[in-house]
Amino acid sequence: MTLLFSDPEVTAALDAATTVAAMRDALLAAHAGRLVAPPRAAAPLDGGRMVLTAGHLTGEWYGFRSYDTFGHPRGEQVVVLHDGRTGAVRAVAVGEELGSRRTGGLGGVAVDALARPDAATLGVIGSGRQAWTQVWAAAAVRPLREVTVHSRSAARRETFAARVRAELGVPARAVDSARAAVRDRDVVVLATTSVTPVLDAADLAPGTHVNTVGFKQLDRHEFGTDLLDAADVLVTDSPAQAAAYAPPMLAALPPYAERLRDLGTVLAGAAPGRTGADQVSVFCSTGLAGTEVFLLDRLVRVGAAAV
Repeated sequence: MTLLFSDPEVTAALDAATTVAAMRDALLAAHAGRLVAPPRAAAPLDGGRMVLTAGHLTGEWYGFRSYDTFGHPRGEQVVVLHDGRTGAVRAVAVGEELGSRRTGGLGGVAVDALARPDAATLGVIGSGRQAWTQVWAAAAVRPLREVTVHSRSAARRETFAARVRAELGVPARAVDSARAAVRDRDVVVLATTSVTPVLDAADLAPGTHVNTVGFKQLDRHEFGTDLLDAADVLVTDSPAQAAAYAPPMLAALPPYAERLRDLGTVLAGAAPGRTGADQVSVFCSTGLAGTEVFLLDRLVRVGAAAV
């Protein structure tokens, strides 16, 4: 029987710790060559695109996620999990939560692997779904003492801060500038749809870890090369996807492409991560393919364990 999950069911079953653990396992599987994860593919259509990401955990399952760029207010993603032995569809997830939690979980792995062990303050620029799951996951791997948030909408950033206080139990406050959000923070999250930089790297304190979630193309990016220059450690979850953007930002700039490390390789101990308390580390989240399907498989297993 095919299992069907909607957003409320995903929310109820997948907590932050489970999600971060699943994404850590996915990154290690990709490093080991067990998770086949090619860059995303897109089909141009009249007025938008259909985008597909696919993955195969060898010997276990394969599947895909699809979404569109038409901008419909109720547009939803679909994630499909096939049994690798029979081809049967084991589960389908419809909505936004699985994809958002997957991205947050990858960010949580990056914070756990790269931020200082004593990191306790977080500044976030952005107040949407992606910003929320980044903070949600970070709170599962570090005992956050305070969150500061800035976004263009004063009402949205106040609502975001209130949600952090209510759901995570972490003191949080909205601030009126990006500089105020990131100044003296141990961890910084950029989760915007801005096509121009929202951060001045000079505002970062020594030892800061930065997660970036938004655009990373040469003609649109939420951070500038000043952040890349400041980074002592530069990491992504998918070097292949970083190079597949059109046009790519990191791959088009050789000094940065040559320094870019794979987060799975760092987790496996095959490449260094942070080696000093004052180093600035930057995680460029590009969306390792197959991780949505990996998380759907974990969701199925969590549900089976609960029965």
